[in-house]
Amino acid sequence: MKHLPIYCTLLLALSASIAQAEEIGCVTTSWKLIGANHKICVQAFDDPKVQGVSCHISQAKAGGISGALGVAEDPSQFSIACRQIGPIVIKDKLPEEETAFTESTSLFFKQTSVSRMFDAKRNTLIYVAISRKIIDGAPANSISTVPIMPWN
Repeated sequence: MKHLPIYCTLLLALSASIAQAEEIGCVTTSWKLIGANHKICVQAFDDPKVQGVSCHISQAKAGGISGALGVAEDPSQFSIACRQIGPIVIKDKLPEEETAFTESTSLFFKQTSVSRMFDAKRNTLIYVAISRKIIDGAPANSISTVPIMPWN
């Protein structure tokens, strides 16, 4: 119990370095008579360690009764697009690979995660969206690249 404040502080620090998404909107893909409709929802997030880069991610959201109750496991279907929206400023040295965004996609054990990589030879940031399960991952993925260029 004496280590609880330390664990809470570490958890808070970790969550502060991972982006929080802003809901942009959703479109219905399949109408359901009972419960929520199946949808594709779009969220935006700014890279917390790279000023001047924003990403939009679209994800399938399960509907029906379980979707309305928030207990449905969302399908591993998503797309990502990242763009330079201003001067790119990297305050600290970036690791070769790092999680920039993560979101739970089921009540238990499944999440969508966006990792950032840096291709130094091409001076390009690479964002890879994947679906992760604690027990078994999914091969579904999407990629977007942002060349680091001067901003006029």
